[in-house]
Amino acid sequence: MRVSVIGTGYVGLVSGACLAELGHDVVCVDIVETKIEKLKQGIIPIFEPGLEEVVGRAVKANRLRFTTSFAEAIPGAEVIIMAIGTPSAADGSVDMSAFDSAVVSVARHVTAPVVLADKSTVPVGTAERVEGIARAVTAIPVDVISNPEFLREGHAVFDFLNPSRVIIGSASPRATDVMIHLYGYLDCPKLVMDRRSAELTKYAANAFLATKISFINEIAHLAEDLGADIDNVARGIGSDPRIGKEFLRAGLGWGGSCFPKDVRAIMHLADKHAHPLPIVRAAYAMNRRSRERVIERVERALGSLSGKSVAILGLAFKGNTDDTRESASVDLINFLRSCGAHVAAHDPIARLMDGDADGALIHHDCPYEAATGAHAVVIATDWEQFRALDLARLASVMAGDLLVDARNIYRPSDVAAAGLRYLGVGK
Repeated sequence: MRVSVIGTGYVGLVSGACLAELGHDVVCVDIVETKIEKLKQGIIPIFEPGLEEVVGRAVKANRLRFTTSFAEAIPGAEVIIMAIGTPSAADGSVDMSAFDSAVVSVARHVTAPVVLADKSTVPVGTAERVEGIARAVTAIPVDVISNPEFLREGHAVFDFLNPSRVIIGSASPRATDVMIHLYGYLDCPKLVMDRRSAELTKYAANAFLATKISFINEIAHLAEDLGADIDNVARGIGSDPRIGKEFLRAGLGWGGSCFPKDVRAIMHLADKHAHPLPIVRAAYAMNRRSRERVIERVERALGSLSGKSVAILGLAFKGNTDDTRESASVDLINFLRSCGAHVAAHDPIARLMDGDADGALIHHDCPYEAATGAHAVVIATDWEQFRALDLARLASVMAGDLLVDARNIYRPSDVAAAGLRYLGVGK
């Protein structure tokens, strides 16, 4: 099938490359010329394991192209996938301005009936509204469906090619058939439903997972006070198939481009309809509390943070990505600085730009450089590289002896054997 993908961020680029991998003829559109030029040169603008190889194969097979021109990409397309960013507005609502502008550009260039698939996370009712936008621009039928994505950053290529389900929210039997054919090579359930249910499913899924993480962090804080080990507790409850083991890792909570934005959006949506959503709101508040509590425990362990040096290992919101959006590390850095601490950092891939945190940050090329002279080292991101630190070397370059394992990747006994004090979450 001929597919056009609008937007080349995490969702758009992964979706376009993987659809080309499945054999479709794909063209990706983005209005940022520098990004498109890099993609034409084989330079992938994001870090996502496996993506460079998939893009390379698809380009070589002439099944994947990149352009800034809607006039080049839209005519003749059978499916147009919308993968435009929908960031949070100041009040928690969704900023749809870039998305709506892209819809107008698409509608101006359609030449035959087409299916427009909303893969961006959008407010409930967007598919109907977008059909209205398209009708105001063109008389050519544009069937708008909801096709939410469920990609994990760091595992996005695998998730696209091995999905647990594909959700198709549709009001048109023809559009439904087109989308089922588009995903025909994927061996998974194709769940067809109305468009509003599909749109709400995305928000509900992310809100539930965020709540599950916040719940285990809340229990972790109780475990600290009771002398229990949260890893054992999580293993015990996660063995119950009604609960499941996924998303029960205590730590610094959730971040990234999806959970924070989508939780704020569903709370805003609920406010508009006079639904308080107390469970979701508690999960949101607990997420920030998870970060504050780590700083409080570090301060108690050091006596004071004023004038102390702290090394943060990890800037991405999780391992295997360079995404620092809503990262716990940024909150930790800001909390530490507000308490008078000096902060240095290292991440294998991610970097903070000026303005991402309060004040400029010194980035070090290796964890031991960042830890030199530090009174405490905080493991803030679960990079695999951090699971194999030379703890004795780390201890030798530090001015203090506190290792804060905020992702619970080390055994306390191993840390103690290296001459360091261990501070984990829920332990």
